[in-house]
Amino acid sequence: MKEKYPFDEIEPKWQAYWRDRGLFKADLSKTEKKYYCLMMFPYPSAALHVGHGRNYIIGDAVARYKKMRGFNVLTPMGWDAFGLPAENAAIKTGTHPRITTLANIATMKRQLNAWGCCYDWDREVTACLPDYYRWTQWLFLQFFKRGLAYKAFAPVNWCPSCVAVLANEQVIDGKCWRCDSAVQEKRLEQWFFKITDYAQRLLDDLAKLTGWPERVKLMQQNWIGRSEGTRIEFPIVPRSDGRADPVAGVACFTTRVDTIFGCTYMVLAPEYPELPELMKGLSQEAAVTQFAAQAVKVAAVDRAGNALDKNGVFTGRFVINPYTGEKIPLWVGDYVIMSYGAGAVMAVPAHDTRDWAFAKKYALPIKLSIQNAEQTLVIPDLIGNPVSDRSDPDSHFRGNDITDKQKFMQEAYCEDGIVVNSGPFTGLPSDQARARMTAYAEEKKFGRACVTYRLRDWLISRQRYWGAPIPVVYCMTCGIVAVPEKDLPVLLPDAVEFKPTGESPLKRNPDFMNTTCPKCGEPAQRESDTMDTFVDSSWYFLRYLSARDDRQAIQTEVCNRWLPVDQYIGGIEHAILHLMYARFFTKALFDMGLVGFDEPFANLFTQGMICKRSEKDGQLYKMSKSKGNVVSPDELIRDYGADTVRLYTLFIGPPEKDAEWSDQGIEGAFRFLKRLWRYVYERRDVLRAAEAMRPELAAMNTRERDLFRKAHETIRVVTGGLDGAFHFNTAIAQIMELMNEVERFHPDESARDQEKAVVRHAIDTIILLLAPLAPHIAEELWVELGHAPGVLQAAWPVADPAALARDRVEIALQLNGKFRGTMMAPAACDRKDLEDMALEQPQIAKAVKREQVVKMVVVPDKLVNIVFKP
Repeated sequence: MKEKYPFDEIEPKWQAYWRDRGLFKADLSKTEKKYYCLMMFPYPSAALHVGHGRNYIIGDAVARYKKMRGFNVLTPMGWDAFGLPAENAAIKTGTHPRITTLANIATMKRQLNAWGCCYDWDREVTACLPDYYRWTQWLFLQFFKRGLAYKAFAPVNWCPSCVAVLANEQVIDGKCWRCDSAVQEKRLEQWFFKITDYAQRLLDDLAKLTGWPERVKLMQQNWIGRSEGTRIEFPIVPRSDGRADPVAGVACFTTRVDTIFGCTYMVLAPEYPELPELMKGLSQEAAVTQFAAQAVKVAAVDRAGNALDKNGVFTGRFVINPYTGEKIPLWVGDYVIMSYGAGAVMAVPAHDTRDWAFAKKYALPIKLSIQNAEQTLVIPDLIGNPVSDRSDPDSHFRGNDITDKQKFMQEAYCEDGIVVNSGPFTGLPSDQARARMTAYAEEKKFGRACVTYRLRDWLISRQRYWGAPIPVVYCMTCGIVAVPEKDLPVLLPDAVEFKPTGESPLKRNPDFMNTTCPKCGEPAQRESDTMDTFVDSSWYFLRYLSARDDRQAIQTEVCNRWLPVDQYIGGIEHAILHLMYARFFTKALFDMGLVGFDEPFANLFTQGMICKRSEKDGQLYKMSKSKGNVVSPDELIRDYGADTVRLYTLFIGPPEKDAEWSDQGIEGAFRFLKRLWRYVYERRDVLRAAEAMRPELAAMNTRERDLFRKAHETIRVVTGGLDGAFHFNTAIAQIMELMNEVERFHPDESARDQEKAVVRHAIDTIILLLAPLAPHIAEELWVELGHAPGVLQAAWPVADPAALARDRVEIALQLNGKFRGTMMAPAACDRKDLEDMALEQPQIAKAVKREQVVKMVVVPDKLVNIVFKP
């Protein structure tokens, strides 16, 4: 054993030991105490930095801990290897995405191994290789057969920087999720997955996910966005020129049908499909067309929000409010989007903030239809006079008669209340009015109860090269035809020209595009779009269990034994995108009979980000090259060792929260490991000789018993910290405290046998508890102390209740609630004895006499508070 901690020697040694013995290879035939521990599918963008390491180090620590608890652990790794960054790099440098991607994978594998993160590499999958995307294409075909994959024209999110379509979930605050460019809208024919068919199940089954963070479930609930309301058809007033309209009416969805008697106009989205035909030949056609063209350039998320000014143009057309029979004007407004309801809203400016702003701007009528409980709402007319409310027999004002409590409304009243000015529904509370008004619409056949969702079908088309080709062809005779399963995979060609034209580079490759129709044998064209890379990551956790199977995508029986995943670990940024899609895929595959479970991940842990101050502006950011705050693990491992990097990464803070990286902080972790190494080195002969000695409580003196108890308290706390909540930081702090206690002992050959035995037991405990966290030094010291190699095969220590029992406890002393020190007392001491002992303590006796005591508050084994009068 070397005197100086030789991390650079022992770490490669033990990494080779784990690898050569296949210690992380799972036996899938054994499901007793199975534990599927999975880290989120990583994208091989470039070399890893220490911010990435938190995810993998946490996962590795969990897998090692479970192995020591006797679980049969499956912990695979693979690569979400398609995607925009590699293609963008190809555009800039001319290097093929396949080359950069595979090189990045090699780098990341080297770094993961250097960290001591171990996986069952026999199960490795790489999404960009044909043996994986063949089955991604096969799954697409299963969706296509069942109507879950379809092609349609639709307004789509367009990133001008990535020159690609984005799904709704990939637009964050109006910007591209990957490059932060402002997103535009286009109308294109695209491929979709019908995730909306599963909207209610995705919502309802959140209740099953008891092992998920509540905030993640809430984010998914809000994204699904279930709304209960009423769908109403507003008849279109016929054109004066007698020309037929493409539709008889304009439908809208509203959750507030109770306000409909206050509807004074209607607004269409600029993208409303029938708008061009509705306007054709009218004098307003040019103005409406120009406005619509400008409006769609603004991101839908910005248009739908409250920040931007609301703009619109009158179409010259009118619709009929079916409840009142009134003719109301039809407008086009930029605050209405096609992705909500039917792309049209009934405008009730008195009771909707955006409608209020629009009506004020364009001097449109505002009618009160909901009154608050205090009956104080009054709407002024356009010249500032109160609007007469003579239609309401219960009105508290007439004409200009306004009470002192009533004031002109300065903004929309958007809460529930009492319905007013609403014919036979006047006087009803809002909730009752909604039910009765909906029933009335159904009776008169101009409306119905309806449920809508914010969730939209998943747009999977991408006009890029580096993705799985969509396996369909287009035939002039047969239309859209699926590629036969026997002809999969549809291979990506290597010879492509990377030019960001807005179309897939595949379109410019005739060898790829030109094919024959599988049905009629006539010439046909392949689909040039590729699939969204989130398709690849929606099922990879199933493929790990049959990574080398070239006969089927999923081995159903094996998956049913091993899934759902017992522990899934990854970033909160995937709460909506990846996790929603993976849940949808699993439910669809369940319905197809391919798996026997409908939720993929039983337990989810979302780690926080590691941040560091930027060298450019001194601000704290998530680590990224653009911010100049990246810390490479390679240099740290070279200078301090992988165990130091692991220990500091786990100790930096609660793992579910963001944490700030400190270059000085890693020194503390390094010092601790050196202290442990040095202590064992200096006493190695004594500690080895103590291997056969067993701690015996009855033979221990007070100091020995205290250290023995501390060891078992540490076992209890660390075990609790690693079970479920993953409180690695508190676990490490407890281990460090135990080491502090150990260092008070300096056993030599002349020391008592029980002292040697207790110190040896405490050191063994530290090594075992450190084994999942700092595995290399734990392996080395375990062998140095005479154990057989392989600390992972050693049983996890168990806290002994007898060792935890205390003869004496420390009692806090208070005078009138203020802390005045502590005293030692026998455990479970009688209350009267505790009171007497407290009054006899010097710091208490000086301040208070027994006759001054009003009462004494005693918490057994914890506290004595003396309440007294001075």
